[in-house]
Amino acid sequence: MGNETSMPPALLIRNETGADVSTITEVTVAAFKTLAISNHTEQFVIEALRATKTLTLSLVAEVDGRVVGHIAFSPVTLSDGTPHWYGLGPVSVLPAYQRKGIGSALIQEGLSRLKALNAQGCCLVGYPDYYRRFGFKPMPGLIHEGVPQEVFLALPFDGQTPQGTVTFHEGFKAVGPQEGAGDALRRASPST
Repeated sequence: MGNETSMPPALLIRNETGADVSTITEVTVAAFKTLAISNHTEQFVIEALRATKTLTLSLVAEVDGRVVGHIAFSPVTLSDGTPHWYGLGPVSVLPAYQRKGIGSALIQEGLSRLKALNAQGCCLVGYPDYYRRFGFKPMPGLIHEGVPQEVFLALPFDGQTPQGTVTFHEGFKAVGPQEGAGDALRRASPST
């Protein structure tokens, strides 16, 4: 069974709501805080994708009513013109809830929902040993510039593997808070 314990019985995976935005930021910051390979900008990536309305799927995991995990999926562009491919990431689980199957549940639900949207495939940058269990693997001929082939992984849903270069949304370059994002939140909140 590996190192994972059984999934908490009260796990609920649902679409994010406006009320989840700040909690998603907190979960993301906490999940990546001690990860050496992180540049600690994942929360800004999610904010940028949300601000540009390119979060195709943004799911949260709740345990006993508390948001403890999040996953994002956004469109990617393929140089060969293949449509309907998406990027997975970031995926975050609060440290106290890691290794309990929550990240796996978020990934499985997200992939299922992408397929229901007639997506043709999904790709990501991540640990091959972890993502292989979901069917992701390096695909010869499919690259993401500047990323080693062994950690750029793809999962075609239709059996057809595109060829060329994958480009993630510009939001993945975000390194700080998005200008105007706070203004939108302030406008949506009642003044005190």
